[in-house]
Amino acid sequence: QVQLVESGGGLVQAGGSLRLSCAASGRTSSSIFMGWFRQAPGKEREFLAAMSRSGGSTLSDSVKGRFSISRDNAKSTVYLQMNSLIPEDTAVYYCAAGSTAKLYSYWGQGTQVTVSS
Repeated sequence: QVQLVESGGGLVQAGGSLRLSCAASGRTSSSIFMGWFRQAPGKEREFLAAMSRSGGSTLSDSVKGRFSISRDNAKSTVYLQMNSLIPEDTAVYYCAAGSTAKLYSYWGQGTQVTVSS
């Protein structure tokens, strides 16, 4: 089992920045891929970014240029840097981990990000 704990969410004004963190514990050898998703009220969950343990990353077109992902393998932690936030970024942000890029077996509890206009 892998436990994921997100932090760093909160309320920010439009144009501001936040950095989300997700710390993994437990059987972290299973967390080859770690990624970020979000879900806004009434909307489906949306993939944002993912990074492998070796450093390869992918970023959704919807957030390219504003968001970036990084990872500290020594700390089993993945980060999501979010810049130039807009109200449409308001959502619950989830961290996920898995052994493949397309199957995430473990999920965090989510952290709320609210962007005010």
